[in-house]
Amino acid sequence: MWGRREVADEIGVPAILAAVAGIARELEMPALLDRAVKTVCELVGARHGRIDVTGPDGEVAAEHGRPGGGTAAELPVGAGERVFGLLTVEPAHGAFGRREYEVLGALAAATGMAVEKAVLVDGMRRRERWLEASYDVTRALLGVQDLRSTLRLIAERARVVAGGTGGAIALPDGPDRLVFDVVEPPGEDSERLTGLTVPTEGTATGIAFTTRRPVVVRDYGEHVQNEQRDRAGPMPAMIKDLDSAISVPLIVGDETLGVLLVAKFRDKSPFTDSDVQLAETFAGHAALAVEFSRMQEVRQQLAVFSDRDRIARDLHDLVIQRLFATGLGLEGVSRLIADPAVGARVAGFAQDLDGTIREIRNSIFSLQAPAQAQGSLRAELLRVAVDARDTLGFEPRVGFDGPLDASVPDAVRSDLIASLREALTNVARHAGATSSSVEVTVDRGGRWLSLVVRDDGTGPPPESDRRSGLANLSARAARWSGNCELVAAEGGGSRLEWTVELPARAGEQGSGR
Repeated sequence: MWGRREVADEIGVPAILAAVAGIARELEMPALLDRAVKTVCELVGARHGRIDVTGPDGEVAAEHGRPGGGTAAELPVGAGERVFGLLTVEPAHGAFGRREYEVLGALAAATGMAVEKAVLVDGMRRRERWLEASYDVTRALLGVQDLRSTLRLIAERARVVAGGTGGAIALPDGPDRLVFDVVEPPGEDSERLTGLTVPTEGTATGIAFTTRRPVVVRDYGEHVQNEQRDRAGPMPAMIKDLDSAISVPLIVGDETLGVLLVAKFRDKSPFTDSDVQLAETFAGHAALAVEFSRMQEVRQQLAVFSDRDRIARDLHDLVIQRLFATGLGLEGVSRLIADPAVGARVAGFAQDLDGTIREIRNSIFSLQAPAQAQGSLRAELLRVAVDARDTLGFEPRVGFDGPLDASVPDAVRSDLIASLREALTNVARHAGATSSSVEVTVDRGGRWLSLVVRDDGTGPPPESDRRSGLANLSARAARWSGNCELVAAEGGGSRLEWTVELPARAGEQGSGR
């Protein structure tokens, strides 16, 4: 190792310029700091050097050599009035002289300017990635993506560009609640999170939705577990490892469509203010994409409303009237038949016609439901069934009985819709079914509501999986003094029955009685 005076004598202007040029060529922060600290140590003959700076992704450091316990020189690393961090250099022998301090000052300044350039380049690249993600969403729209595919693309692109572990879209799910409709990337944990409901009060996602402003949190997993401990079933194991998270509202005009969430695992660098600004800009573009997809779906629905209305009128005016008249005729004939067995058989045919009429009326309602008011519970349940068509591979048959709209209050309605969505998701995920039916019934006294979902699949899963899958459904039923049961159906497949007690008055709200 050279002595201090020998080193000082060897440091000339060409060597300093070459060192500065080498540092300036680096644009990536880790490589830049590694090169800078190595160059500094070699040029002044230092035993040990270390650079600590605050970059776009938080604290970054680089080190060269080993400390010997001597007195170290400390110089700020900055550009202009902005200081990024500190350069610490320990001499090999004694102390640095004036010439070494001059060289160290020049290299620290060069490193500061290089860090500033790297920060600017990193910011530019981040903006380019977010802009490209916005273009991806736009290109998907031009490819006539449906709404769910658009939501999944938004969550996936936001997660990748932000360097997050997971991405999700939360949508309104009744009064004061949001449901995680899409969770990325696909996998067992995301399946557990899909369909999870959270309140708008006291949650980062809910605050972003109600205030229409981005919310950034640390220790997100701990926060979620505390909030959800008494609200739903067991949380996936991955939840506890989530740390930094951004919740950004999806806003179009005066309407908040939902919330885009991007989260990181613990021990990763937190999201920066720049990340939040870029995510907010992307969310604005994404919200327009969501609104565009919604309008596309509305236009497609309007295109078939005319034919559906005509078919519904024909069924009601022609088919049902004729079947009803035939049923009345059979009932009259059954009373004239002397043989009781034959009379009972004819009366049974009349009852079969009554059942057929009910089925046709349900079909008529399903044809007309999209054009009816959004407040109709039957229409909302039919929409859930139609939305499940892509994941199931078929459209489930839906039937209704009893005064649903008059007897089911808003709070129970939200749990019913969420339970149907989750039940159909479970059929798609586990059953391997080729057909499914849904029956929603309110007894004539308006006291009990039941949801029965049948499928022709492989039957109920093992007991352990069944408990896990029924946790959310059972929790929703328990809020209304009800229960949920999944059993093997006669003839194969599964039968899920979700039953709750309705409040005495339709406007009464429950509170987990």
